[in-house]
Amino acid sequence: MAGHVHKYGDHVDTDVIIPARYLNTSDNAELAAHCMEDLDAEFITRVRPGDVIVAGVNFGCGSSREHAPIAIKECGVSCVIAKSFARIFYRNALNIGLPIVECAPLVDETEAGDEVEVDLAAGRARNLTKGTEYSFPPLVGPAAELVAAGGLVALVKARLPAG
Repeated sequence: MAGHVHKYGDHVDTDVIIPARYLNTSDNAELAAHCMEDLDAEFITRVRPGDVIVAGVNFGCGSSREHAPIAIKECGVSCVIAKSFARIFYRNALNIGLPIVECAPLVDETEAGDEVEVDLAAGRARNLTKGTEYSFPPLVGPAAELVAAGGLVALVKARLPAG
């Protein structure tokens, strides 16, 4: 997967990823339409399918709402790369099939607008704009299964007998 970078700082919480005033909907497209609007009002007009969010430490802190990774995934972001993730966001992201990667050197050396290519299975990311390459622990086991299936619900449905 490859896309352009949208870069944010430390402690991006779920309240700015998807503001609470939109949590009364279960329409994923509606959630995506408001993704990041309290932090970056232009995000939704700039984001394109395949783009990547790059952020500092503790991405996804705050309320334990699955709406945050749903909004990110639904607006076309292919992966979130951060120095670290809040544990509940990490779990929620995998459960809805949003790839997430911890790679501090990439975060430090990447700028908004750079093009980044991510290979989850190989544990490798490349900044195509700058010609740099980074490694991270590859996504394997149950986490890789969840992402490949598109999330926990899709994985369970695929494993249930037909009928």
